[in-house]
Amino acid sequence: MTATASANQAEVVLVGCGCPLRGMGWYHAVQMLKDKCPHAKLCHVVEPWFLGAGASGPGGPEFAKFAEETATSHGVQFHKSLADLPAIPDGIKRLALISGRTADNPRLLKESIAAGCATIYLEKPGAPTVAELETMQKEASDAGVAVLMGYNKNVCKFVTKTREYAAENPEGHVTFVSNNTYENTPESLGECFERNCEGMLKNMAIHELALLVSFYDVTVENVESVVADKEFSSMQTLAGPSGKEWTDFDKIKFTITTKTGKEVSVQADRCGGDVSYGMVTINGDEVFRHSMPDEDDLANVTVLEKEYPGAMPYFFSQDPDYITVKDRVADYCANGVEAKGVATLQIAVDTLKLAEYLTPTLKEQLA
Repeated sequence: MTATASANQAEVVLVGCGCPLRGMGWYHAVQMLKDKCPHAKLCHVVEPWFLGAGASGPGGPEFAKFAEETATSHGVQFHKSLADLPAIPDGIKRLALISGRTADNPRLLKESIAAGCATIYLEKPGAPTVAELETMQKEASDAGVAVLMGYNKNVCKFVTKTREYAAENPEGHVTFVSNNTYENTPESLGECFERNCEGMLKNMAIHELALLVSFYDVTVENVESVVADKEFSSMQTLAGPSGKEWTDFDKIKFTITTKTGKEVSVQADRCGGDVSYGMVTINGDEVFRHSMPDEDDLANVTVLEKEYPGAMPYFFSQDPDYITVKDRVADYCANGVEAKGVATLQIAVDTLKLAEYLTPTLKEQLA
């Protein structure tokens, strides 16, 4: 048995699976193998690390078991590199879902284009720098390949509900709040700062910046002012596990006003808990809030926790959004249907530019 896409499905090549229960790529695979994304058929997995140097290291045996079961039960083919992929079947469009290390993305995008992929799904932030992302944008454009981004909060229920309420109440002020569950200790935050050394705005809060770019006309060129909330915000210099010191925000809140008259706020707290939300205030009073996860999501989380014990908790709370983005991208690839709400590579470029502009600006205000 060999996995084959049907007429209205994209043939998906997952590039970078990672370790079962830990890797985002693995969770993408699981959702497609369960047929959660009707327009996406997982046919190939490219995993250079666990099919190469990492085979006998941590996670290697778990990956080998997953690969054997998936090949046997679903007919998915596993490859060490994109160059090993077979020819694309007649009448089928190939979609690369790149879910590896950000630093590898420029090379993997080039190899995906060479492998005949018509569309590429790229995990955020796309590349380490704006310059690399712009080069990738040109390569894809020259090849006639569409690149769409895995900024899943763009299609998230709490964002949609918040935007709908704000549209009906134009005097309201929107704040997007992102929380994480690190312990508020120098050890925990120091490890976090080192592992995410690109900084909070290029990592944890990049989803919120993508929302500002996508829906609020925010670009570096269109920023009239940015003001940090000094009472809420905190910046620390902490040593990571290597002993090297890193300076980053452990929490930040700021308000951006655009030259076109829009105003919106972002709040991010690495130690704020496991609930993120959108909020609308009028004259400083909260009049609306929708959280992620909400009650429906929590019921789904409970089911998934039993199905995949030990997996990363954030997979479960964002499960419906991962499905939505993947299926919209696959439907676009296979059938040309507009991927509504899904971030483009241009949005990714503008988002990364915004992160690079805001980081020193806000650090200066908090110094």
